[in-house]
Amino acid sequence: MAFKSQFSVQKFISYSIGIFGLIFFCTLPNACVENEVTPSDLNLSISIQGADEDNPEGDGSGKIICNSSAMDASRYAYSFDGGELIESANGTKIHTFTTEGSQEYAVTVFAYSGTGQSISTTQNIRVLKSDEIVRTLIFADEFDVDGAIDSEKWLAETVPPNNGSWHNGESQHYTDRIDNAYISDGTLKIVAKREDYTFQGSDKQYTSARLNSKFTFTYGRIDVRAKLPTGEGTWPAIWTLGANFPIVGWPSCGEIDIMEHWGHDATKVSSAIHTVACSGVNGCPDVKLGETVVDDYHTEFHVYSADWTEDKIDFYVDDVLQYTYKPVFQTEDNWPFIRDQFILLNIAMGGSWFEIDPEFVESEMEVDYVRVWQ
Repeated sequence: MAFKSQFSVQKFISYSIGIFGLIFFCTLPNACVENEVTPSDLNLSISIQGADEDNPEGDGSGKIICNSSAMDASRYAYSFDGGELIESANGTKIHTFTTEGSQEYAVTVFAYSGTGQSISTTQNIRVLKSDEIVRTLIFADEFDVDGAIDSEKWLAETVPPNNGSWHNGESQHYTDRIDNAYISDGTLKIVAKREDYTFQGSDKQYTSARLNSKFTFTYGRIDVRAKLPTGEGTWPAIWTLGANFPIVGWPSCGEIDIMEHWGHDATKVSSAIHTVACSGVNGCPDVKLGETVVDDYHTEFHVYSADWTEDKIDFYVDDVLQYTYKPVFQTEDNWPFIRDQFILLNIAMGGSWFEIDPEFVESEMEVDYVRVWQ
């Protein structure tokens, strides 16, 4: 009993000394506190959407993409032009300025360590916000060099895919001859002619040209300034096809008809789309066509356009909106337009559903320019 009591006193004294020592130690400066770490080497890079040499302040969207990195940083926070801090776990932040016009802004980023220490840096940038998006010209042919077409930009397609004929019951052969496609006086001429012509054992009574652009693109505005041919049976078109056409076929590749014209309905021009969900072979009464009257289609130039974005395609004649294709719910069947397309210019002759004037001799589509903006 006495032995146990003595041991308890000694244990208490030893325990008390330990507690006292711990208290004393923790009163020393920085004792019992986790080692503080301050981030270092903070880098901030900012890109302005659509910025290039011609448009250093961006495309008018007002959007910037910020990326930051720092040694020993576990999180970041941004302040845009003195506004409240916005957290970013990985240092990346997308921000859109909404003040119209060209404005200078201060972008500040803070990098924080796990113990709460921080460093910051600020950059000043000038960004354009505009309702009119600034576009960049990504492809053009102005047809200003006389002679043959530019073979670096265009392919003259000549091989008929349907047992020696083209689809739709067309009556022509397409050739790569300068007789059917050439440049003079600043415009491209695509010429449809009545003449006997044999290609790969197939005889036809008409020739023309079908030019495919070697340039492909996804999203953008296409402008083609053209005068159209005359004569019952002519079928000129300005259009695009999916570049994956050789793999998936038509209409899975998607087709955008910027302008179609038929000589037997001479003053009307049309625009349309073709997909698995809606094409000339299965009909789709719920989808409109863009049709308008152009009385001077053959004597004056007009600009035929399609503006293709991620969710819709707008069709224009001389900047007047004619038709918008915009599926409410996009599927692979109704919206294959997420992949590259190429441009086609051609005049077909006749078809399985209209006749050719027996007096027809020759007519041409004259193209002033082809331009693609993005």
